[in-house]
Amino acid sequence: MESQVIQPGSAPQSMLKGGRSSRRAFKDKAAQIGVTIGGTMVFVALLLIFFYLLYVIKPIFDSADVTPVKSVSYQHAEVATLMVGADEQNEVMYRVAADGQVDFYTVADGSLLSSFTPPLPAGVSVTSAAITAPSEQRFALGLSNGQALIVGIEFGLSYPNNKRLITPKLRYSAGEAPITIDESGSAIHHLAFSYSNDKISFAYQDDNGAWRLSRLEGQENMMTEEVEWTTTGALLPDAPKKVAHQLMTPDQRQLMLQMGNKVFIYNIRDVESLDLMQVIDAEKEKSKVNNIALLAGASSILVSYDSGVVTQYFQVNGPKGRLYKEIREFTDLAPVASIASEFYRKSFAVVSPEGELSLLYTTSERELFDEKFDLKNPGVMGFSPRSNGLVVEANKQLNIFHVENSHPEVSWSALWNKVWYEGYPEPKFVWQSTSGSDDFEAKLSLMPLAYGTMKAAFYAMLFAVPLAIAGAIYTAYFMSPKVRGIVKPTIEIMEALPTVILGFLAGLWLAPLIEEHLPGILVLLVLLPTAILVSAYSWSKLPGTWKQRLPEVYQELMLIPVICFVGWFSFAISPMIEVALFDGNTRQFITNELGITFDQRNALVVGIAMGFAVIPTIFSIAEDAIFSVPRHLSNGSLALGATPWQTLTRVVLLTASPGIFSAVMMGLGRAVGETMIVLMATGNTAIMEWSVFEGMRTLAANIAVEMPESAIGSSHYRVLFLAAFVLFVFTFFFNTIAEVVRQRLRDRYSSL
Repeated sequence: MESQVIQPGSAPQSMLKGGRSSRRAFKDKAAQIGVTIGGTMVFVALLLIFFYLLYVIKPIFDSADVTPVKSVSYQHAEVATLMVGADEQNEVMYRVAADGQVDFYTVADGSLLSSFTPPLPAGVSVTSAAITAPSEQRFALGLSNGQALIVGIEFGLSYPNNKRLITPKLRYSAGEAPITIDESGSAIHHLAFSYSNDKISFAYQDDNGAWRLSRLEGQENMMTEEVEWTTTGALLPDAPKKVAHQLMTPDQRQLMLQMGNKVFIYNIRDVESLDLMQVIDAEKEKSKVNNIALLAGASSILVSYDSGVVTQYFQVNGPKGRLYKEIREFTDLAPVASIASEFYRKSFAVVSPEGELSLLYTTSERELFDEKFDLKNPGVMGFSPRSNGLVVEANKQLNIFHVENSHPEVSWSALWNKVWYEGYPEPKFVWQSTSGSDDFEAKLSLMPLAYGTMKAAFYAMLFAVPLAIAGAIYTAYFMSPKVRGIVKPTIEIMEALPTVILGFLAGLWLAPLIEEHLPGILVLLVLLPTAILVSAYSWSKLPGTWKQRLPEVYQELMLIPVICFVGWFSFAISPMIEVALFDGNTRQFITNELGITFDQRNALVVGIAMGFAVIPTIFSIAEDAIFSVPRHLSNGSLALGATPWQTLTRVVLLTASPGIFSAVMMGLGRAVGETMIVLMATGNTAIMEWSVFEGMRTLAANIAVEMPESAIGSSHYRVLFLAAFVLFVFTFFFNTIAEVVRQRLRDRYSSL
């Protein structure tokens, strides 16, 4: 038997190969698992972002909810109720009787907390009463001797023994002594009033049935520091006799008197020149007006009908001036017995004689809630200051409800359709989320932002796509390998340039430069391609001996002096063109003669700056797609007699078209999601104009600007998340299409 001798330090070749193969297989498997886990985690992260955005957005589309909390039988039930309400915490509710008595009740147990009776002169009775805007929580009593007493309701907050204590009290805005408003001593009937620190206005009907306006203007005495009131009065012209409801705006400029189906609007800004401004004919078929109310901000009048219709009117500029116009109406409601508006938002509540309670919002045109409660023969209603509580007087009880209505101003129609806002001449798309006034109504249309996003992307792609695709074609197909080895990495490195730098340069350097040399920019757009074509044609006609003097490797660089000269020449002749054609001021010519608004930071600036940022993305992918076209396809085309240009247009570009499309889509996704350039290079004005000389506001820039100032959980906050969701969908859509096309391209040519 022969034995095999193995030399020391040696191993069988098969064992070595087997060891390498096992290690390679292990590494391949580990890489496969790692890539799979990484890809899965990316997908999971996208899903988490998607569902988190939905989680934050969902509450803005939820309906409101109204739930009963407590019913309390009130005292002094034989006197009609003037006003009801509650404190901010919904722990104390109150009832103001028509004779001025105010009772406060504890919500927890329904007990009477305190009761106040306003001080009246002996032998004087209350003949009328009126309330002002709900947010003021103030009422006035008209007296039988021609005087009036103004009373406000306050809630003091203290913490004895670390326990919250709410103490209700009355405040006498013009002093505890009644104010004389009718010098003749006539009783005050059908009172309407409004109060400010230096002016008080009263409108009333005297014993003779005549309507009068009395205004007190106060001035502080420098010596005594007391307010001295000066009274002026006048008769209202053409005033109706039988008035059902009367209202005065808080700014003391307008008075509304409702008689039947007509509402008389008076201009009372100047007592010495009172005039009937407008008569609203609110008549509807088979319906009668049963109440009128002012919406929060006192710019709109709500007219309710016994048929279950509520109509909103506000002033609109027209040929005859600024007059009230019917804007929208809410139908399919139960007959309206009482109506109440919120303190600051455009929500209002109505209740029917059978107790059907509805909560609505005017601007979004949403019916937020509708349910029937045990509220037979309801009287007046009132919201709490935070609008999370509603007090309804019915069945000789005060019924307080908890209201969950966090986001009434948001609806699909308000986000994506035109909305007619107060003070606007017509329905418009408007984004204006904040203001310094509580009367302000948030305008949260996403259309101007989506429009601005697409506008910025369009002008960026208009600038970037021709340059990037043309550059990619020349670099991949015509450029010498030595120069290509320099040009391609250089352009790809440009992609790493921070966009905040580009935005900074665009806003502070490029925008003023374009404004100052706008004629030169326009000339450059014409001269530059013309000069390049002329140079190429001239080069083709040069004798061969001249062409040989310049090495073929550097032929592409010959255009650099041409481009530099054309750029310098265009800017040099810009002042002369401006003087010759635009009267020395291009901006004024565009604005005054052409009627086009010109913003220094406009779409032209954004298109150039953002296009500069998008070019590397499109160029890199498109150049790879063109360069990776199999050589045997182009060589076969050339061998069959096709020219290089025919081979490029009919073979190379057609084969590379999926990759080029993928490059364009990737660039579009980058442009849609860009933030810093559009944030710094535009005026950030949410307008819907395609003009290249006007700015825009994009979804991404809007989120960056407004997210830090939005209150967490507010409608503004959640709508910004909705904008992020829309942006997410946009970019995901474009990037997905690009990736699918690119993957198909790889699968198609992987076997060639």
